[in-house]
Amino acid sequence: MRPILLQGHERSLTQLKFNLEGDLLFSCSKDHIVNAWFSHNGERLGTYDGHNGTVWTLDVDSQSKFLVSGSADNTLRLWSVSTGKCLYTWEFPTAVKRVSFSDDDQQVVCITEQRMGHQGAVRVFQINRDGDGSDQPSKPLHMFNPIGSKATVCAFTYTPNLIVTGHESGKVALFDVTTGDEVLNNERAHMDVVTDMQLSTDKTYFITSSKDKTARLHDTKTLRVLKTFTTETPLNSAALDPFRPYVLLGGGQEAMQVTTTSLRQGKFETRFWHKVFEEEIGRVKGHFGPINTIAVHPGGSSYASGGEDGYVRVHHYDETYSKAKPYGDLVIEN
Repeated sequence: MRPILLQGHERSLTQLKFNLEGDLLFSCSKDHIVNAWFSHNGERLGTYDGHNGTVWTLDVDSQSKFLVSGSADNTLRLWSVSTGKCLYTWEFPTAVKRVSFSDDDQQVVCITEQRMGHQGAVRVFQINRDGDGSDQPSKPLHMFNPIGSKATVCAFTYTPNLIVTGHESGKVALFDVTTGDEVLNNERAHMDVVTDMQLSTDKTYFITSSKDKTARLHDTKTLRVLKTFTTETPLNSAALDPFRPYVLLGGGQEAMQVTTTSLRQGKFETRFWHKVFEEEIGRVKGHFGPINTIAVHPGGSSYASGGEDGYVRVHHYDETYSKAKPYGDLVIEN
């Protein structure tokens, strides 16, 4: 698997995202820039320039029309994917740490940080898709402050107005955004901060990664932990392969401790685990620092990882990958 190395960022990566078709890959980083790439050959399509701080998070809608990004400059921005133009900017008292589109592309949920006397907040904005997109409501449709541990990641579930969140204490919870009520929680989902959350294609289950060195599969409806993948390194990201029973995990020691360890000890590898049997089945090396984010192609043909080293690596799977028999001789019909 020869990776395509994408060199478009000067600082560490924070999040990667494929669009629905998988032909575009979006990356954001601490260098204030969002990039768009062609995923098949790694050619850069363009940049989204305008943030004045670390861009922590991004998401693209299902039609690849709008892109949203959240940054440490306390803004949430809406961009036109095709032109790179910033269409609208929402301003907040603190940094935006996570954004996510709803299934129907009509809403965006964002988490702002708890800092300087401001409580952490979850806001849901209605997105006006008419015209060029520059006419957006400035006020959130819903807003609430989660009580207790602050939220770090969030996403819409398959139930309207219900979002799932991951928290600093390690809990995962379901919130009704219309009332701000916590519908359900699992306080012991993780022992440390939840660093990433990605939902399955049908949103019936999701995977979380944590600094407690584990990644876990959860049932979206009950928040029950279905599977646990235990590693020996803090995890920053976890992704699900849409067609094969694999999960991809990435992490590594904190950047400040890296100088004292060799590459091998730093564990800067993408790990492949079997989703059902909870066994590690392979590793892919390459990064010179912790892996901060992993995204899997929606068609299951490749994956991308972004590291502390500022590089994005796109790996297209070899033919042998599709011929492997993850369940032995049992054939699963899609």
